[in-house]
Amino acid sequence: MASNVVLVTGVGGELGGRLLVRLGNNPDLERVIGVDTAPPPRKILQRLGHAEFVRADIRNPLIAKVIDTAGVDTVVHCSTTVHPAGPARRPAIKEVNVIGTMRLLAACQRAPKVRKLVVKSTAAVYGAGPRSPAVFTEDSELIPASSSGYAKDAVEMEGYVRGLARRRPDLTITTTRFTNVIGPDVDTVLARYFALPVVPTVLGYDARLQLLHSSDALAILERATLEDKPGVFNAGGDGVLTLSQAIRRAGRVELPVPRAMVGTVAKMLRGARVDFSPDQVRLLNYGRVVDTTRLTEVFGYRPRWSSEAAFDDYVTGRGLRPVLDGDQLAGAAGKLLAAIR
Repeated sequence: MASNVVLVTGVGGELGGRLLVRLGNNPDLERVIGVDTAPPPRKILQRLGHAEFVRADIRNPLIAKVIDTAGVDTVVHCSTTVHPAGPARRPAIKEVNVIGTMRLLAACQRAPKVRKLVVKSTAAVYGAGPRSPAVFTEDSELIPASSSGYAKDAVEMEGYVRGLARRRPDLTITTTRFTNVIGPDVDTVLARYFALPVVPTVLGYDARLQLLHSSDALAILERATLEDKPGVFNAGGDGVLTLSQAIRRAGRVELPVPRAMVGTVAKMLRGARVDFSPDQVRLLNYGRVVDTTRLTEVFGYRPRWSSEAAFDDYVTGRGLRPVLDGDQLAGAAGKLLAAIR
């Protein structure tokens, strides 16, 4: 069955806003509604087509009224924050990720017209550690890197989604586990990290990173919305980059520091809004790579951008230039080394 009335959460974010534009310019959809606590950027609002924005908080039970009144049949949940754009207040983020998801799924359960749910999740649910498999599949155990981070939120959220599937077996549910999304316009901790002139790394480690271009992430969400693609799917570009390779491609300078000193370095970098949460540190230690066979063979989509190409597009789009100023390098490195001592 084709989707007719679609509701997209988190349209104030980059992916959610771009998805709202795509769907709002699709003549086959009867109605497209975007909800968030704040409106999308002006450049998004100017290209909405027949889509509409409704200021609504998914943590409020009134979200059920929005779904019922509009006769929504497809819900796309994009408001989860799993790759933040810098240090943020954990209670507020957790409320949206966990409480917001609970309220939204409760509304879906009670709405008889809702027949499809698409959920944006993250590959961070697998965690990262010295005993992690070389490649995670969708059947791998979910072990977040910390007991209170963004990945833990995603594990809880997916648990609620599985509970909804048991209570409403008639629903078509698609869960996409994105690797780190990157692109010219994506603002995340990882994007800001590679823009630093001197990039601190954990001494003795060179993690493997698998990236997903934002245009591929958008295409996957759009296809899941317009077609029935039930199941859980890992999504990442082909190939991997080691951390040291990525730093060199960005023209940055690597500064290895002992793991015990990462917290000290993190405090210094808060001015640049680059955070080193436990989830992030373990990713930089051990890396994470997922198997995308199901995405290609079952879901029917192969990312256009490899991990390497996605990273290069980020570098070009951000206008990152090789760091050549010796005085600048010496000053930045000196401050970090002074803090470590």
